[in-house]
Amino acid sequence: MIFINPKTDFAFKKIFGSTDSKDILISFLNGLLYEGNPTIEDLEIIDPYLPPSIPGLKDTFLDVKAKITGNKIVIIEMQVLNVVAFDKRVVFNAAKTFATQLKSGEGYSKLNSVIALTITDFQMFPHRNKVISRFTFADMEDLFIYPEHPLELIFVELPNFQKDLNELETLTDKWIYFMKQTSNLDSVPETMDEVAAIQKAFRIANQANLSMEELETLEKQQMFLEDQRGAILKGIEQGLEQGLEQGKQEGEIGIILRLLERRIGEIAPELQTRLRQLSSGQLEALADAVLTFTDVTDLTSWLQDHTPS
Repeated sequence: MIFINPKTDFAFKKIFGSTDSKDILISFLNGLLYEGNPTIEDLEIIDPYLPPSIPGLKDTFLDVKAKITGNKIVIIEMQVLNVVAFDKRVVFNAAKTFATQLKSGEGYSKLNSVIALTITDFQMFPHRNKVISRFTFADMEDLFIYPEHPLELIFVELPNFQKDLNELETLTDKWIYFMKQTSNLDSVPETMDEVAAIQKAFRIANQANLSMEELETLEKQQMFLEDQRGAILKGIEQGLEQGLEQGKQEGEIGIILRLLERRIGEIAPELQTRLRQLSSGQLEALADAVLTFTDVTDLTSWLQDHTPS
């Protein structure tokens, strides 16, 4: 069997956000939000598009949005690429979902708690090395939690999950493994098949059950992700090259300054500024000339002859 990658936008919505996915989403959310406890008994999958209710406010598109037991609203986003300001986007989406619940004239008592569940295929917090991180309002001194948890941010970082198939114990483990490894499997693992909702999720993810139109959509999304990933990597490489070049030039300037100070004494700040504006070729030429200098006027004359006025 060939399984589609649940980390793509199309596959994620098909598996967790379709009209036939209520039982799958309940199990998934119980696993990731409530440590596998059957806290969510029922839910309503709702339109994940949030049009702005305030003029000028940015539109929002989420992967899945649902109202769960306790009238809480859960917004779910699967993010493959670590794009600029993604951390701020998560907070914006959560705050907007909370704020846009009310219609004109309604009281604040009608506001329900919002949980923003974000699954990332990259390390969101590189220094923590945790799989699941949970944030809410709390006092900065004694960590007293703000009553009723109006906003919660929950992050699941897939790269930090390192358990093998034979190490999966909890419903939480199995769902995270499903998200991370499904596209690398060719059959449904026996330990995963024991959970009816996960078994159904695998059935939906089976590429053989997709129409030609769905396969084309999936392929386009995968190509787009690869293009974006390639663009990001290219940008990183260019940044490294630029940084190395700048570092090389700084090193050259440092060496030349030490040579000059040994030959002609301390170099004034304004001359140091002019030296830092030289190209690599000009620095090489200056290094050859340093040994002929006897005082600072020789350096000044060289700069006048070799740099634009």
